Amino acid sequence: MILVAKLFRPATVLAFLLLLCGGCGESGRDSVRLQGSVYGTGWSVQYLPVNGGPTQTEVHEALVAAFAVVDASMNTYSPESTISALNNAAAGELLELDWDFSYLLNEALRINRLSQGAYDVAVAPLLRIWGFGPEGPRVFPNAASVEEARQLSGFSHFKWDSATRNISKDHVGAALELSSIAKGYGVDLGADVLEEMGLKDFMLDIGGEIQVRGVSPRGDAWRIAIERPQSGGRAAQAAIAVTNTGVATSGDYRNFFERDGKRFSHLIDPRTGYPVEHDLVSVTVVHGSTALADAWATALAVLGTEQALATAEAQHLAVYLISRRGDVLVASMSSGFKPYLVTSPAQG
Repeated sequence: MILVAKLFRPATVLAFLLLLCGGCGESGRDSVRLQGSVYGTGWSVQYLPVNGGPTQTEVHEALVAAFAVVDASMNTYSPESTISALNNAAAGELLELDWDFSYLLNEALRINRLSQGAYDVAVAPLLRIWGFGPEGPRVFPNAASVEEARQLSGFSHFKWDSATRNISKDHVGAALELSSIAKGYGVDLGADVLEEMGLKDFMLDIGGEIQVRGVSPRGDAWRIAIERPQSGGRAAQAAIAVTNTGVATSGDYRNFFERDGKRFSHLIDPRTGYPVEHDLVSVTVVHGSTALADAWATALAVLGTEQALATAEAQHLAVYLISRRGDVLVASMSSGFKPYLVTSPAQG
């Protein structure tokens, strides 16, 4: 999976421009906005309060508690988390995963198969060698070190029993990284908690991964802008209208590094061990689950435009792609995405 520690890393830049197009809060019912920090990025929620419903303090506390479930289980930057225990375990050591970790692992393995290996949550050794692990940047890797890390990557190094939730690995250096699916899962958990509290109309965002339910303060669908992939100032490429669904974007146009005049994406292709090199710069996925939207956006960003579109159609995914052809941006989308589109794609 092209993972870079999108989750749990400080100051991640949003590949998603969260714009409430048309000014959701300018008219209609009064809404409440809350925000905070989690997973090394920011979270925010806008919701329509209900009579006799929870106080703002109760909403804030409930969301923080929901986010903590992911933090305790899947945060590679916390030495106390379940994933850190697994990644630091000895070869052959047996661990029992919690239910949430197990659910996401099973979904990640499914997407790995459906993406022909483009998505792989066992790519942590490669992330480390390229400087995207918890330890931070390292020396630029040579071909031998990349190949060594690639040989350590892949879920074939793990023995997983989904029935008992027991897992072990065959090499001490094998490790998992769930950041491309866990942040979206945190959004899903938070959204479910809000609904359980009686809130039906809201938009919840963590670092650009979004879940919307019900209607906006205007009384219609929530409108979100897809960011135009460009350096400098931010602008919208297109806008969508959504409700009762998740939205996630993966892109490399703001998160990259340069060496010897060459640009290296933060997106690592686990099949080659190297940053991706193709024209696809942004992938937006609309899916009922923000976690799965998050994971699929990552997988498709690795595949490239042609394969991404083919996979999206085969898997009935709602996907919007932005590719760079020289100095021109070209937008394309799967048939499932068209009903969400509000404005025509900007070109050039």
